[in-house]
Amino acid sequence: MVERFLKQTQFTSFEDYNEHLEFIIPEHFNFAYDVMDAWAEEAPDKLALLWTNDQGVERRTTFGQLKAESDQAAAYLQSLGIGKGDPVMLILKRRYEWWIAMLALHKLAAVVIPATHMLTKHDIIYRNTRASVKAIICVDDPYVMGQIQEAMPESPTVEVLVKVRPSDMSPYDSDASTSWHDWHAEVPSAPPFQRPSEKNDNEDTMIMYFTSGTSGEPKMVAHDFLYAMGHLTTGVFWHNLNEDSLHLTVADTGWGKAVWGKFYGQWFAGATVFVFDHEKFDADVLLRQMEKYHVTSFCAPPTIYRFMIREDLSKYDLSALRYCCTAGEALNPAVYDKFYEKTGIKMMEGFGQTETTMTLGTMPWMEPKPGSMGKPNGQYEIDLLKPDGTPCEDGEKGEIVVKVGEKKPIGLFKEYYRDEELTRQAWHDGYYFTGDMAWRDEDGYYWFEGRIDDVIKSSGYRIGPFEVESALMTHPAVVECAITGVPDDIRGMVVKATVVLGKEWKDKAGDALIKELQQHVKRETAPYKYPRIIEFVDELPKTISGKIRRVEIRNKDKKQ
Repeated sequence: MVERFLKQTQFTSFEDYNEHLEFIIPEHFNFAYDVMDAWAEEAPDKLALLWTNDQGVERRTTFGQLKAESDQAAAYLQSLGIGKGDPVMLILKRRYEWWIAMLALHKLAAVVIPATHMLTKHDIIYRNTRASVKAIICVDDPYVMGQIQEAMPESPTVEVLVKVRPSDMSPYDSDASTSWHDWHAEVPSAPPFQRPSEKNDNEDTMIMYFTSGTSGEPKMVAHDFLYAMGHLTTGVFWHNLNEDSLHLTVADTGWGKAVWGKFYGQWFAGATVFVFDHEKFDADVLLRQMEKYHVTSFCAPPTIYRFMIREDLSKYDLSALRYCCTAGEALNPAVYDKFYEKTGIKMMEGFGQTETTMTLGTMPWMEPKPGSMGKPNGQYEIDLLKPDGTPCEDGEKGEIVVKVGEKKPIGLFKEYYRDEELTRQAWHDGYYFTGDMAWRDEDGYYWFEGRIDDVIKSSGYRIGPFEVESALMTHPAVVECAITGVPDDIRGMVVKATVVLGKEWKDKAGDALIKELQQHVKRETAPYKYPRIIEFVDELPKTISGKIRRVEIRNKDKKQ
């Protein structure tokens, strides 16, 4: 399959990859037809999706079955009046139907808006009105449906509501004034699917994501149909997948990591996507699933690895596991080292945003440097710029930027939908400005420093949160931490650490441990970076994607 879309598919080194990576771009590219239906024709009996949940239910679906089910779903959605360009929001947790609905909506050239099940009424109204959502397909869940129903009086563009009821749940007694279609009752009786005569253009909007909101209101990121092709490198090269792979990415379907790790790139490679549908994360339960199903490739944010390494990994048979990646936030070297010590597997870090596919990564031909994001992915031209717009030398900190020439790179977003000013702020003078800070070493590896908004200016020094967090994470008491700046009359700002302790350390939380952690940071990094304030908490505020919301910590401190 890959040879249809790349002029060269085998590479001998990272340099070979970057020099010769070149896409073959069809007219009217549509992932559902050009990749998934092509697999269904070539290998209809090949296992495409292995889905299971925490109740022991299991579904194995081949490429042939995915085509049949997505055709049926597309026909059903057509019957509800959904077609090209119509915005449709999906709130389906990790339900099996999400994969079917995604493919069906792609076939109709509708605009998919994946969303988290944790949205409130306010969040739903914001999304409905900003994107003019026409239809919502959601899991039959009291909270989710309740919030949607409360949002309807202030959501005039929404015409269609569809509920998906898991077989092991009782139906939610919805408000009689709200008309809901029933996915499982109605899809089977849909008329035969007729492929729309009007094809999508490559530049048409295919999918929109609202950003995770780590530093403010979510932005609406619009991607075209070539965004899916941009993830070919994610699955085939960064995840190092092939047709024999069983790949698990830990991700909720409401955020971008889901299509990074359990949809586009993995199916370009012909791998089997493994999905574990669960309500509450438990490292032991996840490891048991990986052992039971012989997962060969794994990707998760560093938070997941932090909890995994606190388990006795010798208890699990992970002999099938050969490759591990991480993204979503910066990886602390201490977590890398401990995971490698326990498994012998080197974690391959990657970096990207909702606005991009993977821009920086540690590819199979590269030796990872613990804590480094890797090198620029060949489909992007990456640089670091200083505040005055000049390029950084090796060792200098700057903003990560993507060079945009006459033709934007495959995988880079189109725009912030309906926000020309915000788009211009991020995309000007031939560059997309990511808002993320990093430095580059003499070998060309990039090292994350933090969001520009998160950088702390104290007594004339610029302190990146990540370097202090990495130092703290090497102390055995610390499970997670977040570094923020607190206003100070003398120093301008001082460093604050918000710390989650391991279970065995919680009863030691106090002045003595605070001093011990402060001295530990002074030993591990430059002394001026140590946290003058340390607060112990049970958990850190996070987005649904698992990213730490430092803005929430800062706002709380301001109120106090």
